[in-house]
Amino acid sequence: MRRFRIGSAFGIPIQLDLTFLLVLPLFAWIIGSQVEPTVELLNRFGGNLDPAVLTTDLLPWLLGIAAAIGLFTGVVLHELGHSLVAIRYGYPIESITLWLFGGIAQLDEMPEDWRQEFLIALAGPVVSVLVGLVSLIGFVLVPSGTTTTTFAAVRFVLGYLALMNVALAVFNMLPGFPMDGGRILRALLARSNPYARATEIAAEVGKGFAILLALFGLFPPFNPLLIGLAFFIYIGAAGESRQTVMRAAFEGVTVADVMTPADRVTTVDPDTKVRDLIRTMFEERHTGYPVERNGEIVGLVTLEDARAVREVERDAYTVSDIMTTELIAVAPDEDVMTALSELEGNNVGRLIVLDEADAFQGLLTRSDIMTALTIIKENPDYRADDEGEATVFEPQA
Repeated sequence: MRRFRIGSAFGIPIQLDLTFLLVLPLFAWIIGSQVEPTVELLNRFGGNLDPAVLTTDLLPWLLGIAAAIGLFTGVVLHELGHSLVAIRYGYPIESITLWLFGGIAQLDEMPEDWRQEFLIALAGPVVSVLVGLVSLIGFVLVPSGTTTTTFAAVRFVLGYLALMNVALAVFNMLPGFPMDGGRILRALLARSNPYARATEIAAEVGKGFAILLALFGLFPPFNPLLIGLAFFIYIGAAGESRQTVMRAAFEGVTVADVMTPADRVTTVDPDTKVRDLIRTMFEERHTGYPVERNGEIVGLVTLEDARAVREVERDAYTVSDIMTTELIAVAPDEDVMTALSELEGNNVGRLIVLDEADAFQGLLTRSDIMTALTIIKENPDYRADDEGEATVFEPQA
């Protein structure tokens, strides 16, 4: 979804996702429509609020708007808690984004030191508790037992924020990886397990938590927000587990280790007819080829490029007419995970491998990477290193 920058804090950009513009009015409406039950709850803690004062005219909806804005301000502070501790340990924060399910602090790199991850994950809930305590202090200090609408409205908003920020901290501490509690669980598991294994365990716990959350959302009253949150927790846990396992498996593995070398790559001439290109693809079972002219790679042509040409015109068009000339290249000594990020970031299926002199060294495809991952994970002739910090696979002696 599209995002809008609304400011920054401590040099960290604060962004709004389009979904946030949908959920903010929804939260304001929910809070405004629940003023009386909320007053009853606050009065149990000595609120001494008169619901008749707070439910006149448009006041419930104004309270809903104020409380919703305050709630999401608390979410930003929660994410800043994570961010400032991460920066303290040398992990840059790309941005903080408010979206449908709250906030996300986007780290460029996740720490693999369990102490650092523990403190980074814990910082958010701690900040939420502190925000809740500050709101509670304000709630206590504002005069009570009065029918003055302004005082009553301020006490309502402060009391609501006190309850909700503490609730936010408690909810985030549940072991729903990749939520804060799940990251804390992974950090504790990483004390005695390799980081990748700790991630796998925490991810399985997180997926189980997501399933329970979804089931809870299905029971009356039906709660689609909980079901949606459960879905994203499940997807997030599975995705981060997969990424972590891949990073561990490819530790120390370079592009040169997994690419198809140049002497095994078929190249095509730019003057080749599109019909002949398709025939070559069928015979060799490949869907992409580097295009070579006078020993230099000048483009890349894929099956999608060829299929864009109508069949009756495939004898009239050549490879040079349809090939891509904006090549995305990677160096042979580059880390495999960096190359995978290039593939995903550019939404392409293959990368040209060039050395420092721009000489063609080979071709790296998604299939090359996935095949290498399967071999590394399943080949009994490889083992993890003895350090336990990262899983590096080496031939056994």
